[in-house]
Amino acid sequence: MNVPGGTGGGRAATSLGARFLLLSVVSLALMVLDHRDDHLSRLRQAFSVLVYPIQMSVNLPFKTWQWASTSLADRAALLSENAELKAEQLSYNVRLQRMAALEAENTRLRAILDSSARVGDRVLVAQILAVDLDPYRQRFWINRGLGDGVFVGQALLDANGVAGQIVRVEAFTSEAVLISDADHAVPVSVNRNGLRTIVVGTGDSGRLSLPYLTNSADIVPGDLLVSSGLGGVFPSGYPVGWVLDVHRRPGQSFAEVIAEPAAELDRDREVLLVWTPEDIEQKEEPTSLAEAEQ
Repeated sequence: MNVPGGTGGGRAATSLGARFLLLSVVSLALMVLDHRDDHLSRLRQAFSVLVYPIQMSVNLPFKTWQWASTSLADRAALLSENAELKAEQLSYNVRLQRMAALEAENTRLRAILDSSARVGDRVLVAQILAVDLDPYRQRFWINRGLGDGVFVGQALLDANGVAGQIVRVEAFTSEAVLISDADHAVPVSVNRNGLRTIVVGTGDSGRLSLPYLTNSADIVPGDLLVSSGLGGVFPSGYPVGWVLDVHRRPGQSFAEVIAEPAAELDRDREVLLVWTPEDIEQKEEPTSLAEAEQ
């Protein structure tokens, strides 16, 4: 019995086998030729040009993701580094400001210590704690009191001259008045000729008045005013101010004389408390009397 279509099926199988064999032979021949003489390099190059856009299209998402990740990481690192550098710069700026303040304070203390060396009397450095904000009262508080031997009426100096005196003493602090206070007066003498007068505060830390000089008084701008020591409050010989202006007024008894304080009244942070030998003797007298009575 013949199977319908059997001959056709055998022919198809033979045709496929022949084709496969032919393709195999051709492939082997091409491989041998390519291996020996490299005849297919141009063909591969042509195919590589055609395939390159496909390769790039396939690789593009991965390269894009890698670039984005790297860019974001770099940006985050740069932002973090920038923030750290800004914080570090701010810290250094604050330190520099503090160093500048310390340098200025060191300069002031050196000037005060140098002033104390020139004074010759017993002195003690005091720090200004607070300033009276009342514009009509030029007063301040210092960090020295009864425990340090401070007394009412004691003179205060800065690195340049007379600054004021103590008006109230507490256990650990004291209140002082500036020489520029409108209710304060200092006996002075003109350093050039010894002319004695009184300097009165005007309420302005940059101006002092000499209201008791006659028109004929021998005083000129630039004269140095020093404490005369009269009255026993301020020790003699300390700078009080410099004469700025002398206005002689015809028809009136007294001239108008304005002076500038030698001390930096509106910039001081530290002052010197001064004890003269007389102050020390008066302080020791009650103890001596008590010992004598015993």
